[in-house]
Amino acid sequence: MKCPNRILLLAALASASALSAWSQDVVDSEVVRPGSISPGPVRKAQAVTAKDKQDLDDSPSPVQKAASKKSTRARSHRAHGKLKETPESAPGPTEFTPEGIPKTGAASVIVVDAHSGQTLYEKNSDQMRAAASTQKLLTALIVAEHGFLDQPVTVQTVDTMADPVKLNIKPGDTYQRIDLLRALLVKSPNDVARCLARDNAGSVEAFAEIMNRRAREIGATHSHFVNPNGLPIPGQYSSARDLSMIARAAYANPTIRSIVCLQQLVFRYANGRTRELENTNKVLKRLPYCNGMKTGYTEAAGHCLICSGSRGGRDIIVVVMGDSKAGVWRDASALLSWGLWM
Repeated sequence: MKCPNRILLLAALASASALSAWSQDVVDSEVVRPGSISPGPVRKAQAVTAKDKQDLDDSPSPVQKAASKKSTRARSHRAHGKLKETPESAPGPTEFTPEGIPKTGAASVIVVDAHSGQTLYEKNSDQMRAAASTQKLLTALIVAEHGFLDQPVTVQTVDTMADPVKLNIKPGDTYQRIDLLRALLVKSPNDVARCLARDNAGSVEAFAEIMNRRAREIGATHSHFVNPNGLPIPGQYSSARDLSMIARAAYANPTIRSIVCLQQLVFRYANGRTRELENTNKVLKRLPYCNGMKTGYTEAAGHCLICSGSRGGRDIIVVVMGDSKAGVWRDASALLSWGLWM
């Protein structure tokens, strides 16, 4: 790497910390982020703080739920006590290899050019792993490519059988397909994924066959999908490389691109009630050159993230799998910055 480019890269990686602190307390007034944004002044790769709580893409275990209740009771007796930071909630700064590549704690990583598919960096990228909700990007791609997004979709009882993260759409309610697609990509509800899959193919099982066929067409031949939402089930797996191929296809789809960049979305239920949905992708808010993609978490998969970014005509996709709760944001941010400034 040439010296001037190395200086620019280090400056870009230095931006994330300052941007993170700013974005924690300020909500961007723009709901739609353009596909390419000038990065502005940059300083440091962001470090995640204790404010990074569990996003709604998580599937909490009974132990986590019990711990949460116990923690709530304890806080009621220590209203003015200071929160204790743990290594996971406040990770150290990003470290780098001698070549200037950010080190990550993730099990699998890949960084690719969104247009050419060239691999810029990889770590265990062919390791078969659970993809969690990142595979909803393939679900969304199939729905978007099928089209007729203004058509009505009526929720059925079978669609609602998808804990733990749900939008709580009710059987008999009717929505436009595009509204469900937006909710799926922004907030990642499992019931919406099942509803769209059943609407598309007649059943979740039939939709899984379409997912596998489309994945093979894209080139993701080392994956196998059994459901549209990524909830744990035997025989379902993917890899960082395969997810990067799926992400490239999604990145080339204008409908997907117009949704994954949304920081917030107002969803209107069939009864007229509205709910503001905040994007589960925290990197989207923290780095101005990030323009979307998809989060995921289950206990089996760990914390996963596909994120994309654009700067000066360069478009990069980062896939991080099997990371920690705080590390996933730090690692993805650092790799995205590195890929755009290398």
